[in-house]
Amino acid sequence: MRFGPVWPLQTPTPTPTETATEVATDIGGLLPFDIPMWVVNIGESLIVVALAIILSRILVRLLGRRVARQFRRPSLTRTALRGIRAGVYIFALLTILNIYGLQLGDIALSVTVFTAVVGVVLAPILGGLISGVFLLADQPFEIGDMIELVDTGQRGFVEDITLRHTKIFTLDNTFLVIPNGEIRQRDVVNYSAEDARTRLSLDVMVTYESDIAAARTLIEAAAREVDNVISGGPDIRVGAARYPASPTVYINEFADHGVLLTLRYWVTEPYKLLAARSRVQTNVWRRLEDADVEIAYPHSHLYFDDTSGEMNVSLTNGLGGLDGVDRSQTVTGDSPVPPRQDPDELGDE
Repeated sequence: MRFGPVWPLQTPTPTPTETATEVATDIGGLLPFDIPMWVVNIGESLIVVALAIILSRILVRLLGRRVARQFRRPSLTRTALRGIRAGVYIFALLTILNIYGLQLGDIALSVTVFTAVVGVVLAPILGGLISGVFLLADQPFEIGDMIELVDTGQRGFVEDITLRHTKIFTLDNTFLVIPNGEIRQRDVVNYSAEDARTRLSLDVMVTYESDIAAARTLIEAAAREVDNVISGGPDIRVGAARYPASPTVYINEFADHGVLLTLRYWVTEPYKLLAARSRVQTNVWRRLEDADVEIAYPHSHLYFDDTSGEMNVSLTNGLGGLDGVDRSQTVTGDSPVPPRQDPDELGDE
């Protein structure tokens, strides 16, 4: 007895639609209706997002103090904590993509193609991020420092430093956001770097007839009366140089109109420089007003003698411009003044 070819019994492979329906039915459990797979995917994605938010907050609370002790700089601490949050969110994103059937290899290929296509667009962004890294490494200023942009003269406090931009809270109660790539190319004055004490100067010109010694003493005393001006103490060291802490007046220049005195004084905090300078100038004016000291102002004295030569004098009869004829006549010191002419005769000429 001969038998024909025997074919193995094959179970038909379920289609993705059938598998999705079965999974959805299993998840539904005892529900009398089937749950669509897209609803399940959305629910799982929301759960992953919620877990990512909760996990990021827990990690920031647990690691915040340790990171702060490790870096000891607010800007680096905030950047590290942002990196922790970003890592948790990236992991959550990969998990959500896996829920929808996207594997890591497919994601890497898609990212590579996308980067190659929009590389020109991403170049400025990557440049800004690199500038932010160098800005955090160079440490030209820190969060809370008072800085000034030299080109615009704007002053303010550094509110935040990220990898993309630096946020400055100006003294005019406004926010100034500058990309890191731009602020690294600008001249920035840091008034709070390491030592908050700041030295200011004031030029006062007095006449040659004034008592210079008394003027110097009065100006120094006027500066000491201001609250946030350092009145004395040990010398202040700046690099290898040392400067007197108390207000000091120097004779700067013997100028054309008087003696130029320069007052140099230190203030304890750089946050109200204009107010401190105004109070010092007010005290200087008040003390010099009642003393034998006169503040100089530009003035000139003209002297004429026998060696001065001839002086040209221009005389005008007041009728210039009536008929376009110039009525002024120039005479020397030895020439007689011409007689006044009749206006009617001038009109007939």
